[in-house]
Parts: sequence; structure tokens; C-alpha cells
Amino acid sequence: MKRNREELTRELRGRVQGRLDLSRELSDGEVQALIDEEIMQKSREGYLMLEERLRLQKELFNSMRRLDMLQELIEDPEVTEIMVNGPENIFVERGGRLTRWEKSFSSKEKLEDVVQQIVSFCNRSVSKASPIADARLADGSRVNIVLDPVALNGPVITIRRFPKEPVRMRQLLEWGSISEEAAAFLRKVVKAGYNIFVSGGTGSGKTTVLNALSEFIPADERIITIEDNAELQLDRVENLVILEARNANLEGEREITIRDLIKTSLRMRPDRIIVGEIRGAEAIDMLQAMNTGHDGSLSTGHANSPTDMLSRLETMVLMGMDLPLTAVRRQIASGVDLIVHLGRLRDGSRKVLEIVELTGMEQGEICLRSLFHFEEEPGHEKAEKVAGQLRRTEELLHTEKLRAAGIREE
Repeated sequence: MKRNREELTRELRGRVQGRLDLSRELSDGEVQALIDEEIMQKSREGYLMLEERLRLQKELFNSMRRLDMLQELIEDPEVTEIMVNGPENIFVERGGRLTRWEKSFSSKEKLEDVVQQIVSFCNRSVSKASPIADARLADGSRVNIVLDPVALNGPVITIRRFPKEPVRMRQLLEWGSISEEAAAFLRKVVKAGYNIFVSGGTGSGKTTVLNALSEFIPADERIITIEDNAELQLDRVENLVILEARNANLEGEREITIRDLIKTSLRMRPDRIIVGEIRGAEAIDMLQAMNTGHDGSLSTGHANSPTDMLSRLETMVLMGMDLPLTAVRRQIASGVDLIVHLGRLRDGSRKVLEIVELTGMEQGEICLRSLFHFEEEPGHEKAEKVAGQLRRTEELLHTEKLRAAGIREE
């Protein structure tokens, strides 16, 4: 039965493709009309139940203009991550839990068609000659693609989905991701122009928190965002410039890196620069921007702790410029004011685990002062559900920016 259905779908798809006018770009409505006509013709040749006709309409349209069977997951608001490990192994994350999906692609070729659909949406290319690509779907979802011969178990697609509406600080409070006191503190320091790094592991919610922090930026400021793939949703910022890096392609377009974009952004009169994630030599450019009058700039980085974030920043700066380690640390200590560290806990929840202040240098080392720290309730360390609270541990030492902005730190 399943085979007959696949054969019928393949036959109808071939009929529709044979009627496509390749000399121009067809609208979704025109493609849908062709699909409907072929389904009605097939129904006249052999009786098709209404349920079967509706299924065929959806499957054919998704396979030709969307992401085939993955479209069902894309339209599911509870799905936060989709992982395709070859045609037969698909895993889905819902509510922080990873499960195997019961469906699979009928062939490797069908999965490869989906890969080409994805990269075509954002004018990227991927092939055996260039088997790794990052892309973005129309709804803003981030996509990473790896083909053979790099991926031995067939095309691998990883899709990170984001909510249609950006997450506000109010929602983070409702979820218990941050305390009221910490949220009020961050509101003040963002408004006052403190330079902040958001650190954490993969999937800890760095981009989500960066979006939430952006709502505290004064409305009259000019913001420039810089990302590999545009993910930030700063819908409350009016004077906004969105820049996106570009890989080199086979058509001869040269690579435009995060470093290139940070450098050019400095000539665009930004009040603040927001870099989606620092991964390499662009760290030196971001620090120089923070040290040359662009107060209130924000960025994120992968790290297991605030101390680890500093070590990674040191390494990344040295990748871009040959400087003495002491000079690198002085750049970091003078440029970065605060680190907000996030974690993904054993129950799947994402929380702010620590907020630290960089207070300066002593004996060649950067000094950190923990202002807020997440403490798990005693006796619940082995419980499946994490219980704890983000508690205030110290007061902010450097309050100059708060005073200059006319904000009182209580």
C-alpha cells in the first residue's frame, strides 16, 4: 500500500513538473493550481477518496515548494530542533526532550532534493565539492547541512527553530530562567551602555537571551547587528541595520566575513554593535569596537563558564593578531563589562546560572566578581526536576556608566 502511494505521488509529481513553465518564476498559487488539475485528472482515471486527494495536494506542494515531509515538523510550534541523520534517521526536540520521529525519507535522492530546496531559498550552494553549508529558512530557522563524502551516513541536516515572536524578558521570568532582581539589574546595565557577553553551551539559549536584552536598548539609538545567519529578532528597534556574512561560492562571489562586517559597521555611525556569536579572529575587532566608544555592544560565545569564556576570548584574539597575552587581557578587561552565563540543566530547562563583572587586572590576570549565582536547593541534587534560585551575591563595583546615564543602582 505504501509503495503504491509513493508511486502515485511520484507519477503526479512528474506530470506537474512536465507542465511547469521554466522560463519564468511561478507563484505558489500557480503551482498549487497545476497540482490540483493533475489530481483531478487522476481522480477521473481512477476513483480517489477525498482524504487521499487532500493528502496528495499537501505532499506534492510540500515536495515542490516547501521541505517535503519535514514541512510537517517546521509547522509544529512545539518543535525546537530537527536532526536528519541520513534518509532513515530523523530526530526531533520538543520541550527539551529528544525523540526519534517515526517517519523517514523513501530514498537518499529525495533527501538530497530537500537539501537543494533549502539552499536555494537563501541563494547558497552545497555539493560534493563543497559539502558543508549554513542556510536560513523563510521563517528564520537556522540550518546546517553536511553532505557525503564528509557525512558518511548520507546528507545530514540540522535545523534550529526559533519562535515566530521573539522571546521577551517577561517570558524568561515566567519560565523561571531568570529572577526578577537579575532581570531588573540587566535592564539598568543594558540601558546604561555596559558591554555584555552572553556565554553558554550549545542550546543553552544565548540567542534568546540576547534578543530579550535588546528590548532594554533605548529607542533612539542606532543598532547594527552582525551574524553568520540572521537570527536576531530586534523588532522594537527602529534605527536598525542587519548585516549577514557570506561564504564564497562557485559563481565567483568572494567571502565576506564577520571581521569584514565589524570593520565596515564602524563607518556606519552605530551607537551599539551586536554580533550574534564570536567564534574566531573577529574577537579582536569586537573588543576594539567596545574600547572605542561603542558602549552597550553585545555578543555571545560558546563556553562552559565565565572563566572559560575569557580563556576562549584570549585564544580567539590571538588568532587574529599577534599580541602579548597581557595586552590581550587588558583589551578584554577594559572592553567587556559583564558576562551573563547560561546553562541547560538536566531537566532540559535553560537558566541564567551566573552574572559576573570584570573588575580589572591584578598580577596579569583578569579579575571576576560574581554578582548573581544560581544555587540549587539542598537535598534536590538528584531530583529529575531542578529546583533552585538565581541569588544576588555581590553589588556592582563599577557604577560609572550607571551614574552617567542617570540610573541609580540600588
